[in-house]
Amino acid sequence: MPSIDIRRKHHLSLKDAKAAVKKTALAIGKKFGIESEWNGDTLNFERPGASGRIRVTEKEVHVTADLGFLLGALKPMIEKEIQTHLDKELA
Repeated sequence: MPSIDIRRKHHLSLKDAKAAVKKTALAIGKKFGIESEWNGDTLNFERPGASGRIRVTEKEVHVTADLGFLLGALKPMIEKEIQTHLDKELA
């Protein structure tokens, strides 16, 4: 099963980092039909064929996801989309 593992360091407050992750999740969710929900400092997301989480700490954002067979073919595009949004929002 293909997986995604992305880490980004940041210098934002925890509140601002969570807001940046929320913006990223909304953009990715809209494009790929993913729904998400916060549980503390972790944003869990899911859709048929994919599930994962984005953990936010005071210094880092860590994205992990497992992709099913069909979405596995789109892994490079999905990773690039996540990286682009995180880089923009955490800058």
